[in-house]
Amino acid sequence: MDGMTSKKNVFVIGATNRPEQLDNALCRPGRLDTLVYVPLPDEESRVSILTAQLRKTPVADDVDLRYIASRTHGFSGADLGFITQRAVKLAIKESIAADIERRKQREANGEDTAMEDDAADEEDPVPQLTRKHFEEAMSAARRSVSDVEIRRYEAFAQSMKNSGSAFFRFPNQDETDAAAAGGAGGENNAGGNGAGFGEAANDDSLYD
Repeated sequence: MDGMTSKKNVFVIGATNRPEQLDNALCRPGRLDTLVYVPLPDEESRVSILTAQLRKTPVADDVDLRYIASRTHGFSGADLGFITQRAVKLAIKESIAADIERRKQREANGEDTAMEDDAADEEDPVPQLTRKHFEEAMSAARRSVSDVEIRRYEAFAQSMKNSGSAFFRFPNQDETDAAAAGGAGGENNAGGNGAGFGEAANDDSLYD
């Protein structure tokens, strides 16, 4: 991290789901500028994730992604990815099985099955994902992040938030004038009200 100061236009981004194992040195000021806690996606976010994952996949009109999102509370993006990927695999498996059955039927009818060009002209027996594919995929779906782990993440995020600086503000003009007037009569009183942060009296005491 220290060597990154000489680089230009370089952004270092790290992600972890085990924040308790982070080296404390990484969390010190000046190392990582911003610490961001990313919670699990809410329902609207889950709809967006499912839509993005299936943007290049034909899906039947009666498949309600919003309903899937409503039944997957606590699922991460990876968990939702498992559902969509499994649905796709089930559709591919069904398509292959249908193609094998079609070839067997042709052989039984005495048709020539050696011509591969005919296969390109035939319609896909499973042209899109259906409710059946998602229902079967959902039967094997599960959460990868438990409630205990969520509470641990939230506690870590709160502890990092609480470790920030205390409230700070600049004094207004009246307070500045009052402090200046009070200091004028006690310049030689090093122990009067106590030297403020950065004053010589306190700086000297660091080396006693």
